[in-house]
Amino acid sequence: MNQSENPLLLNAGLNMLAVFDLDKLPAEITQHIALDATILKRFKQLLVFGHGGRDMWQALQQSPDASQSDPIDHFSVHAVQNYFNQEHADCSHCLLYPDSVQNMPLQALGKLAGWHHDSPFRIGINAEYGPWFAYRAVALTDTALTPTTAMNGASPCQSCADKPCISACPANALLSGDLSLQQCMEYRLQHDSRCKSQCISRLACPVGSKHRYSNEQIAYHYNTSMKTIEQYQQLS
Repeated sequence: MNQSENPLLLNAGLNMLAVFDLDKLPAEITQHIALDATILKRFKQLLVFGHGGRDMWQALQQSPDASQSDPIDHFSVHAVQNYFNQEHADCSHCLLYPDSVQNMPLQALGKLAGWHHDSPFRIGINAEYGPWFAYRAVALTDTALTPTTAMNGASPCQSCADKPCISACPANALLSGDLSLQQCMEYRLQHDSRCKSQCISRLACPVGSKHRYSNEQIAYHYNTSMKTIEQYQQLS
């Protein structure tokens, strides 16, 4: 695991950190982020901040950001800005996500770091944290940190013979081995759906189960996504 060792980040629950030299990033990523020659000359590295497990949510509950309309983004931005201000005050930085870049290729960056493996239910699987991790911020900086050594282990899904995520899905949305988003959304919209405030398939995944989010955090994320689905349905 590319574990953050910085106390400021750890106290904020941002326990995952990946460091990439900009000149070593694949062209498809730099082009997607629209990093032009001026940007590439000004900055040297791209940092990806993430969290695995429950620590970030617990830290958030003790923060004034908990009262914001988008508490996780506010908290993550403040934590990352504090990290740069305290630890790299003499370095320039520019926050790309969750600030200025739309459709940040987070999963592609996660795969480069070895954080992310694809799963049948389309939530990334991490070898240590299972599906209980997330990307929280991406920043450009002119630091000279040691670049991340990618973790090259096989996907935990490859050795999972029973595939409980597939059989557990009450919508049968994974029977093909890949998520049918339409079946998933239709089931979640049902009055008696078991997946309004949780994903039964995600809960059934055995990988990293000791790091499972609290019920409160799970409900927060899925209630938020439920509102998006309901808005989409109203517009369609």
